Amino acid sequence: MSRIQELPDDFNSSNPLPPSTETPFPISTKPKAQDASSTTTPSLPPAMDSVRSHTADEIVQMMKRTPLFMTNLDEAAGVDGEVSEENIELEALRALQYEGTRAEVALGFKERGNEMVGEKRWRDAKEFYTKGILALKRQSGQQGAQSKNGGGDDGSEQEEKEKERERKIEEACYVNRALCNLELKNYRSTLTDTSHTLSLSPTNTKAHYRSTLALLALSKYNLALDTCARGLALTSPTLISTNIAMKPSPEHLAFRSLQSRILAAKQEADEKEAKKATADEKRRKEQLTLSAAISARGIKVRWTGKQPDLEDASICLRPDPLSPTSE
Repeated sequence: MSRIQELPDDFNSSNPLPPSTETPFPISTKPKAQDASSTTTPSLPPAMDSVRSHTADEIVQMMKRTPLFMTNLDEAAGVDGEVSEENIELEALRALQYEGTRAEVALGFKERGNEMVGEKRWRDAKEFYTKGILALKRQSGQQGAQSKNGGGDDGSEQEEKEKERERKIEEACYVNRALCNLELKNYRSTLTDTSHTLSLSPTNTKAHYRSTLALLALSKYNLALDTCARGLALTSPTLISTNIAMKPSPEHLAFRSLQSRILAAKQEADEKEAKKATADEKRRKEQLTLSAAISARGIKVRWTGKQPDLEDASICLRPDPLSPTSE
């Protein structure tokens, strides 16, 4: 990587500068394929050779490890996971993500996730919420020192406040990540996140609502109705005052609407299952009746391991397939 150096006071601009030996990329030492013109073509300058010696994908990956083109601070590390000397400033940038207490770091990730949700960038939002959760689980030397030096009742009270703050941030990260998984149709991951949320706060209505939607998408109607009922119990059906009239709270109306959707979907699924069961039972009875009619008429049947090729023909009793007297 090129460096900017200060010119000395006695620098003479009339003298030509020596040719630069710096290259934008390290020159690859991989053996190159020999061709007919390789013996007659003159060698390239170092800067051009550093570009020509890499593939387009390799150049893109190297460019992503520079501040101007990088899309992820984790890409500051090289292939072996070590940060090169040229990328030492990127390691400092990456360390800034985790500067402060666990709650402060996690809150920063949560707010970035909220911004991504506003733009409907669900995968990016999910990544930020995950980082917020991981930040709360990491060991913070700074926070540990603060708790040690706190001492006394004041320190204990401050520690309890900090723990409560962390719990609320973790709850928000889990329930918001559940929304991302729901939008990405990762329904089982949604249920996992809402379960974590409810373990932190059993009265979180968003977790009940999103887990109900996930269960509905997985066609688990009975569980969805049970979860929806729990959410309804947590929301108040009390009328709220508006300038026009009195009406139930929006949360209660949302759960009522969702409950109606589940009941309609369950009824439709039950009807399909009933039709399928009826058709299967009718097919079974027809097969039994056909077997009894064949035996009663002394028709010899030979069974083989391979289905006969009847094309569109079929063996059945007419006009009533359930009557042994039919032909």
